[in-house]
Amino acid sequence: MNVVRLVKKAKRGSKDALLELIMAEKDAMYRLALTYMKNEHDAMDVLEEMIVRLYESIGQLKKEEAFYSWSKTILVNLCKTTLRKQKKVVLIDNWLSSKEEEQVESAESNGQQLEIAEMLSILNANQKEAIQLKYLLDLDYQSIADLTNVPVGTVKSRVFQGLRKMKEHFGGEGIEKDRGSVE
Repeated sequence: MNVVRLVKKAKRGSKDALLELIMAEKDAMYRLALTYMKNEHDAMDVLEEMIVRLYESIGQLKKEEAFYSWSKTILVNLCKTTLRKQKKVVLIDNWLSSKEEEQVESAESNGQQLEIAEMLSILNANQKEAIQLKYLLDLDYQSIADLTNVPVGTVKSRVFQGLRKMKEHFGGEGIEKDRGSVE
């Protein structure tokens, strides 16, 4: 797939080219949205909104080869905006439906999610975000830096400090390996 060629076609108004670009990374984008939104329904809503935003603003993209980092940055910003709005308004229907969805999930999956949530709960928001993107979505430091609009060194520091805090709190080994170079 030639990303640059498809982006140029999408800039000229080709919905098919834009769709092909999105479909090539749909799984990664879904996992990214799910990491932030914590439920499938909200993740899908944010993805739909991202597609609309991409279609409306693809003409503003200056470097065609940066399409995926640009689109993921838009996705992360939409997730954060949506989460801020949700904190202001909690609808009882949404709360009940999320509780029903939680009951459907397997007990093992819930147990693992609770363990991860507990471990991440001791971290500040920036450390938590960096560790989730690094280890749950397997993103490299540069991608995380691009998504969060901070320097790579800041991302490494957040990951390192977060891992050290978790190690001190829960015990464990291996944080020195994770302080490696940019991938």
